[in-house]
Amino acid sequence: MRLKDKVIVVTGSTTGIGKAIAIRCVQEGAKVVIHGLEEDWGRQVVEEIGKENAVLHIDDLEADGAPQRLIDKAIQVYGKLDGLVNNAAMVVSSNIKDTDKAYLEKVLAVNTIAPFLLIKAALPFLATTKGAVLNIGSVNAWSGEPNLLAYSISKGGLMTMTRNLGDTLFREHGIKVNQINPGWVLTETEIQRKKEHGLSDTWYEGLPDMYAPSGRIILPKEIAAAAIFWLADESGPVTGQVMDLEQYPMIGRNPPKDTSTIK
Repeated sequence: MRLKDKVIVVTGSTTGIGKAIAIRCVQEGAKVVIHGLEEDWGRQVVEEIGKENAVLHIDDLEADGAPQRLIDKAIQVYGKLDGLVNNAAMVVSSNIKDTDKAYLEKVLAVNTIAPFLLIKAALPFLATTKGAVLNIGSVNAWSGEPNLLAYSISKGGLMTMTRNLGDTLFREHGIKVNQINPGWVLTETEIQRKKEHGLSDTWYEGLPDMYAPSGRIILPKEIAAAAIFWLADESGPVTGQVMDLEQYPMIGRNPPKDTSTIK
C-alpha cells in the first residue's frame, strides 16, 4: 500500500487517464476525490472503487471559484490533503489559422491556469502534509503538432510551471511538484476523437511502426502505474522533474522509412 491513508484529488477523473489514476490510488490505499464534468460517469467510477474510498465533485474548472471549491471538498470530507493530480484538460485540435484570442484563452484557462489555481488553493494543506503535486502534461509540450497548436502551448506552459514550482514550493514548503508527459494514450475520448476525424472503428489496431513501435499505443493504466511513484513517499525529495512516457525517444529518434498514414 504505497499511498496508505493519503488523500488525493484527481481532476478529470471521470474517464481516461484520470480515472485510471484514481483507481490505482485507491488500490494503493488512498482516498480520492473524483472530479469532472460528467456526473453519470463520475458516479460509475465511485461505484467501481467503492463509496467508502471516494467522493464525487462535479465542477467546471473554468468557472470562477471552481479550484477552491474542489480543494475545499477534499478538506470537508477527509480533513486533509496529501496529493493533487492536475489531469483535467481540453484536448482539442487547432492551428495558426483557426486559433483566435478567445479560443487560446479558453484552452489556457483549463489546461494551464486552472492547475495553477488548484495548486495555490491546495498550498496550505499540502504544506501541512508535505504533499505532492503531479501535473499531467503531454509530449506535445516540447513543440507539438501543427494541428495541436493551442493544446501544445498550454502544455508547454504547464511544464515550465512544474519546473518553477517544483523548486520554489519544495524549498519553501516541502511540497514536491513533478510532471508526467504522456505520449499517445488509448483513452475512451481518444478513440472517439479519432473516429470523429474519419478514422475507422478499429483505427488503433495494427498501427504503423512510425506511431507505435510496439504495435499498440499506451494504456491509461500504464500511465497510472507511473503516477503512483510521484505521489508516494518513495520518490523521496525528487521534485521539479518531467517524465516523458512514450514508446520512442522524443529527442534523437530515428523513424522508420514507412511513414504510411493510419487507416
